[in-house]
Amino acid sequence: MKKIIMILGGISILMIVIIYVLYKNDIEEKEVTIDIFKEEEQEEDNIDKKTVSDLKVVVDIKGMVANPGVYEVDSTYRVNDVISLAGGLLDGADTSLINLAKTVTDEMTIIIYSSDEVLEKLKGQICVCDCPIQENDACIEEDNTKDNNEIININTASKEELMTLPGIGEVRAEEIINYRSNNGSFKTIDDIKNVSGIGEELFEEIKASITV
Repeated sequence: MKKIIMILGGISILMIVIIYVLYKNDIEEKEVTIDIFKEEEQEEDNIDKKTVSDLKVVVDIKGMVANPGVYEVDSTYRVNDVISLAGGLLDGADTSLINLAKTVTDEMTIIIYSSDEVLEKLKGQICVCDCPIQENDACIEEDNTKDNNEIININTASKEELMTLPGIGEVRAEEIINYRSNNGSFKTIDDIKNVSGIGEELFEEIKASITV
């Protein structure tokens, strides 16, 4: 009888040991699995925490800057930052057509114009921003919703409104205003040809866009 009890006791102890070992291994496996998931989550968090500034883009800056060329910069850079990186603006540079706050993009072309180039643009004699050969990605985007067929009253238009006419820059707009101040209102649109600098050729360009 004692032998049976001892055998049963031994079997019980063995079962307890086996159950303990299996339970312990199961716990360790779960801990390993949890650790793996934690490591994966940490890796994902590290990727998510990478700032956009870690990404690089390449831009090409030309024109009126001290050191024109190709630069690799952070993707958070603005046009103004690239200008600074290129040594700043040269004397005579004009950024009135440039969006200095625009965020740079890869393969972006930035062209800084001189005041003479901008003046020629306003006169309508040359293209500046949107040219067939090379487009300036840094230019201020024009509002395409504006009515391009808007008629300008040359008797009441402001200098800015007159400058929206093709070939009419700041100087000619002031000449128009001075003429009507000194000679009274224009009677017909043909009278604008009496203004200094406005000949038959320019009149043909603007006559469909003006009225009295």
